[in-house]
Amino acid sequence: MKLLEGKTALITGAARGIGKAIAMKFASEGANIAFTDLVIDETGEATEHEIASLGVKCKGYASNAANFEETHKVVDQIMQDFGRIDILINNAGITKDGLMMRMSEQQWDAVINVNLKSAFNFVHAVTPVMMRQKSGSIVNMSSVVGVSGNAGQANYSASKAGMIGLAKSVAKELGSRGIRANAIAPGFIITEMTGQLSEEVRNEWAKQIPLRRGGTPEDVANVALFLASDLSSYVSGQVINVCGGMNT
Repeated sequence: MKLLEGKTALITGAARGIGKAIAMKFASEGANIAFTDLVIDETGEATEHEIASLGVKCKGYASNAANFEETHKVVDQIMQDFGRIDILINNAGITKDGLMMRMSEQQWDAVINVNLKSAFNFVHAVTPVMMRQKSGSIVNMSSVVGVSGNAGQANYSASKAGMIGLAKSVAKELGSRGIRANAIAPGFIITEMTGQLSEEVRNEWAKQIPLRRGGTPEDVANVALFLASDLSSYVSGQVINVCGGMNT
């Protein structure tokens, strides 16, 4: 039997990148997939078809994860379409880097809203669903910089640290209802975004990593699968670094 057979996973920001890799991994293990993105364009539609080709139900929803009201509406719609939500992956995120002394209020607010407030919005919306089901797994996609900080990324680091605190608090609040909450802290992962960096920059990154390579979206998806499945039934309130040993 597949690890997620009969379960429904809700993954935010999953039209591409790490979110898509998680959706594909979950679908390969039998999960039906509901995913959100700011818009469902040709890329989102292609992702929807690609996931559905694995023999599961899949639907993409256009939704601004940072908007509380929109989030509740989209979760209501997902419940109508799928009937249940067993797994929530809070993956939606952006960066607007800059040194603290030059960072604008808009840069700060945008990153905090998209990265951290969106996680609050979705946890808030799915909590009643999971409480009725008396089970659920919530995974917040944090970052190694949420653990260690990073110059030029005060807003991003703060948002990712907040996602860790949110996961730990939810684990304590909802554990008695059979709901687990954890966080994943990826390091340097090779995606479209990091692929835009020069080869020189990527090589410098690799030198800081004990495994001497960047990670792949699949590396992160494998850990997400562990946390979403019953393999981690006694794991809650934890942060797992997926960083090749960079953050030890």
